[in-house]
Amino acid sequence: MADLLCRSSHTMEILISLSVVLLAGFLLTRLTKLAKLPDVTGYIIAGILIGPHILKLVPPRMIEDMGFISDIALAFIAFGVGRFFRKEVFRETGFGVITITLMESLLAGVIVTLSLHYLFHLDWDFSLLLGAIGTATAPASTTVTIRQYHARGNFVNILLQVVALDDGVCLIVYSIALAIVNAGDGAGVCVSEIVLPIIFNILALALGFVGGFILSRLKAPKRSDDDRVILTISLLLGIAGLCVAVDISPLLSCMIFGTTYVNLAKDRELFKHLDRLSPPIFSLFFVVSGMSLDLSTLGSMGVIGASYFVIRILGKYIGAYLAVVPGLDALVFTAGIGENSASAREHICRGLEHLGIRLDPVKNHAPSRAPREIQQDGVPLKILVLPTNEELQIALETKQIIEGHNG
Repeated sequence: MADLLCRSSHTMEILISLSVVLLAGFLLTRLTKLAKLPDVTGYIIAGILIGPHILKLVPPRMIEDMGFISDIALAFIAFGVGRFFRKEVFRETGFGVITITLMESLLAGVIVTLSLHYLFHLDWDFSLLLGAIGTATAPASTTVTIRQYHARGNFVNILLQVVALDDGVCLIVYSIALAIVNAGDGAGVCVSEIVLPIIFNILALALGFVGGFILSRLKAPKRSDDDRVILTISLLLGIAGLCVAVDISPLLSCMIFGTTYVNLAKDRELFKHLDRLSPPIFSLFFVVSGMSLDLSTLGSMGVIGASYFVIRILGKYIGAYLAVVPGLDALVFTAGIGENSASAREHICRGLEHLGIRLDPVKNHAPSRAPREIQQDGVPLKILVLPTNEELQIALETKQIIEGHNG
């Protein structure tokens, strides 16, 4: 089909490709809903299936030409996230959000960097860059999944605020890491490589504030909802375009745009109107992401790629956990990886000595199926390995239910 579209007119190629992308996303989400999976999963699988590696229903040049969709989708997502930074919401979450953001992002970056270097013996430059990238969290899938399940509450407010803020942390960390790598290559530390991206993002934040201020002033009783939606989309696309022009993400600028508007105009109806327009955009965004996935690289990822995925998640989890608990009493490893992989335990604990975590290598590698402590002698903070028996627990609970019905 891709060959047929390539031989057709460009207009027909665009229209049919968009039709195929939207239809594939719709059909696959019917299946993922049956499996109780988020729609994002269906969209990405749809993209993989219709992409250039399997069914080849969309020409490769069309996939390249659809790159602008990601910027539009991020602009809509960021503007929507801005509503969760209302003053009254931020008072409820407090500055603890900043603490969580710094801990979950920076700790994940540190753990990823150290693990890749010491465990897989990658050079410091590559490990540092991957660690810097690992500090970020993609807001798109989080936002769409929250919308799908209509999640509400304080936890959702905190989650979206953290997801938005840690992209700013990633920007700063990645700029510094890139400058360090370039200095190691003999090019010297280029101050502009650190400062310019930060300056551009500060200007983008100012642009978002100005956009929100202008939109709030344009809110008039006689102005229809349609007019406000048109003005909002116009400003959103303009802000996103200016950000792309200087090679920065429109995420932070559009988020400030939404934040400024909701705090000045006290209007949440506009966000609801945009929410009704956004599903096709999000569908296109994730399906195109699936089509852009190069399946040939998955085989080369191997153990390093899989480990990066797991270690980054653990780093973010531990960082967020440490930010909200008053202290750490013990670190517990259990279930499949935690119980059976001494190397995984070693990598997770490496670099956490400042938290009082001291792993004993001999105890860690000692074969045993019993519950045990693997911290160094004399260390107050315990590191525990607790075997699990899910089958036994399921059987016991089933027995209890059956006896309860019979009784």
